[in-house]
Amino acid sequence: MSAPIPVPEPSPDDDYDGAAFQPIYTAQVTVSGGASAHGRATGRARSRDGALDLELRAPRELGGDAAGPNPEQLFATAAAACLHGTLALLARRHALDPVPITVDASVAVGRDPADGGYLLQTELLVKWPGADSATAARLLAKAAELCPYVKMLCHGAPATIRLAP
Repeated sequence: MSAPIPVPEPSPDDDYDGAAFQPIYTAQVTVSGGASAHGRATGRARSRDGALDLELRAPRELGGDAAGPNPEQLFATAAAACLHGTLALLARRHALDPVPITVDASVAVGRDPADGGYLLQTELLVKWPGADSATAARLLAKAAELCPYVKMLCHGAPATIRLAP
C-alpha cells in the first residue's frame, strides 16, 4: 500500500454546525414511462445531469422480466457504496488499507404485517480480510454513525411527497 492519503477525521461538525439541514449535494432523477406490476415501476430513470440513464425492470418474483435493474438493486447499491466509502475514509485516516473492504447489501421487499402494505428490509455485511477484528469493528461502528444511508435505515429520514401544480 502507498502512503496513506491525508484525510481529515469525518465529523458531522466539520462543515456545518447550524441547527438546520444544509444540503451539500442533491441528486435529481426522473422516472417515467413503462408499465407497472405489483406497484413496481418499469420505464426509464434519468438523472438531471445525464450521469444515470437506464431502463427499470421488475424482478421475476414480482411478475417482471428482470431485463434491467430494479429499485431494490439501486437502493442496495447506494447503501453499500455509501457505507463502503465512509469506512474506506476512516480506514485511510487510520493508516489502514481500504482496498480489501467489501460491503454486500441485501434489500428485500415484502408485505408489512402492520398495515398489509409493503416494507423493505436491508442487511449490510462488511468483509475486511486481514484487518484486526477489534479495530475493524470500532471503525465500522464509527462509519455507521457517519454514513447517511445507515442513519436513514436505522432512524428514518425526513421526506416530502407532494403533487406538482
